Amino acid sequence: MACVLRLLGLLFVLVCSHSLPLPSFHGVVATGQREFDYFVLALQWPGTICQATHHCCSSNACCRSNPLPEFTIHGLWADYNDGSWPACCSDSDFDIKKITSLLPTLEKYWPSLYCSSSSLCFGGKGLFWAHEKHGTCSYPIIQDEYSYFSTALGLYFKNNMTEVLNNAGILATNGEKYPLGDVVATIKRAFGASPLLVCKHGSLEELRLCFYKDFKPRDCVTGSDILNGMPRSRTSCPRYVTLPTYTPLGLADSRKMAFEAFDALTVA
Repeated sequence: MACVLRLLGLLFVLVCSHSLPLPSFHGVVATGQREFDYFVLALQWPGTICQATHHCCSSNACCRSNPLPEFTIHGLWADYNDGSWPACCSDSDFDIKKITSLLPTLEKYWPSLYCSSSSLCFGGKGLFWAHEKHGTCSYPIIQDEYSYFSTALGLYFKNNMTEVLNNAGILATNGEKYPLGDVVATIKRAFGASPLLVCKHGSLEELRLCFYKDFKPRDCVTGSDILNGMPRSRTSCPRYVTLPTYTPLGLADSRKMAFEAFDALTVA
């Protein structure tokens, strides 16, 4: 019930964010980059990424005492149909205070899975979510930091790909291999459009869902991106893929330390 209420609340924010006049990413025109064509919601599989984690830090969710059991958000990207994308479209600084109320949800469903610092658009380093350079290019559909992150979270909860795959018997395990065609077909049936998959060493690393500007599902690939009836990706997936689990290195208080770092920044 709590999950349902959270989902309804986020979807309410998603709808309202497009009906109210909000402070905008008004630097889009100033950068000279044309308006984007569609959205990509990129989801990452922690098991594949966290298997490569060799040291811990306060920002790395791979180090939490309990393994992440589901896809997490990598980003909501504004892309062009030709395969390229705009970035750093706003001339204003990222304001982390605008998303303070979302931080607990972001920490759980949109965590950093790495220890490297995040580079900002105009130099310097910042908190993990401040590096979302694509978000500034989603204008005029999404108009400020809060609506960007709440929109991405709403799409994530509405399209629960972990649940979709689990219901089809495609489960996280270190031994089982699943036909790529079954994975793609399962996602397509539930989502209503073709996804794009990215693999690493035979394991699913990233799952991308694409949307028109009105957030209706659209295929992520065109005819030139189809090989033998299967979507191609920049790092090709084999005919059989795995959804691996991983063992955390055990920095149990990584989430607490991340919030302490945020508190230090806001006080400063």
